[in-house]
Amino acid sequence: MGFPEDHLIPLVDEGLGNSAYLLDLGDGRALAVDASRDLRALHAAAERRGLTVTYAADTHLHADFLSGAVQLGHDHGATILASAAGNRSFDHQGLVDGDDVDLGGLTLRALATPGHTDEHLSFLLLDGRTELGVFTGGSLIVNSAARTDLLGADRTEELARAQYRSLRRLTALPDETAVWPTHGAGSFCSAPPGSERTSTVGAEKRANPLLAAPDEDAFVSQLIASLGTYPAYFDRLGEANRRGPGIVTSTPLLNELYAEQVRTLVADGGHVVDIRPAADYAAGHIPGSLSIPLRGQFATWLGWLLPDTAPLVFVTADGQDLGEIVWQAYKIGYERLAGRLAGGTSAWTAAGHRLATTAFVTADRTDNRPYVDVRQESEFAAGHVPGAVHIELGGLTRLAADAPGGAVVACGHGERAMTAASLLERAGHTDVAVLDGGPADYAAAHDEQLVQGTEDTRS
Repeated sequence: MGFPEDHLIPLVDEGLGNSAYLLDLGDGRALAVDASRDLRALHAAAERRGLTVTYAADTHLHADFLSGAVQLGHDHGATILASAAGNRSFDHQGLVDGDDVDLGGLTLRALATPGHTDEHLSFLLLDGRTELGVFTGGSLIVNSAARTDLLGADRTEELARAQYRSLRRLTALPDETAVWPTHGAGSFCSAPPGSERTSTVGAEKRANPLLAAPDEDAFVSQLIASLGTYPAYFDRLGEANRRGPGIVTSTPLLNELYAEQVRTLVADGGHVVDIRPAADYAAGHIPGSLSIPLRGQFATWLGWLLPDTAPLVFVTADGQDLGEIVWQAYKIGYERLAGRLAGGTSAWTAAGHRLATTAFVTADRTDNRPYVDVRQESEFAAGHVPGAVHIELGGLTRLAADAPGGAVVACGHGERAMTAASLLERAGHTDVAVLDGGPADYAAAHDEQLVQGTEDTRS
């Protein structure tokens, strides 16, 4: 490399499965690529190195998070670099294919790579004429490519064909060129999800199954066949990023709310989100509340299962990071955070209100209940309990009537299953149980073998 390798700092969002990048330009300035609105890690990395972010580049109009580029413009005075074809409504340097940006010793070259979105750019980093690496965003990703169905089913094939041409263009770069994608393991923008986060052009030419497709038609068929479902909020954020997210001038705080205030908010259309661990929710929760345990995937399920237009009240456990709630919500555009229940469930019962419980059972205590698997289709196909009813968690609100009564709900460990149980209870199901474990635990306890494929699913 023409610059020290430690000058490129990946900033991984494990929950969304994405990587942003901070490039130390060596003179106190930095380039940020595909930064999200949650800039805590980026600001910390910049502060450790004494860096000012002078450029903030976005490869595309992101669907899975709000961009942090506008905020970096506000906080650091950064010049925003993005595709001119994106028609963004805020000040930025619009780039077209072949445009170069002088970073002061290094050059950033825009490469038009449509497919994931129409206006997608990749950014090739050059030291003189030497290709150091390419920020591929949602184009070429490790062992895969990003999905092409986010602009509607009627454009999926067209964009898949564009993606084919974009990947061929990128793989014409020298084999040693580093590949720095935005989407990676755990991202719903990946099709299908991979495991590693960075690569090289040569490694992708050897190992990426999509690049092994013999022709464009085969590539398109393979890519489209791998597309699973994605969170509902993806349909909103592209336009929000085109307009530009609002500036956050101070860390948002969660107000303390009394039990009666919570009841009033719910009566007016608000939602109670219980972020405690699944076992705590099972032991006692506000009736009608939605269980979404606070972890890396919190934002995904919040944005998939609840609207961004209604006020949200949170039930928390002692010691949980309230800032994590706020930033996970804000990075996907959820800002109507009414507050949290002061004193938690103890305050709720002290105010004279009842709690509901949900059975949280080990595999040997399922009592021959019907088994409902709420994992993603790819997980289900990789191995599931014989006779399981498959309803993805993201579709459960719409398909709650399809779930058998008295079921044990399961996922991989129990968190998503507890979310599913809370949805079923809100829909009027009673006697719902949640499996504390996954399909392998159930199969071992019942002397069964897991089944592959999707032949015996009802969804």
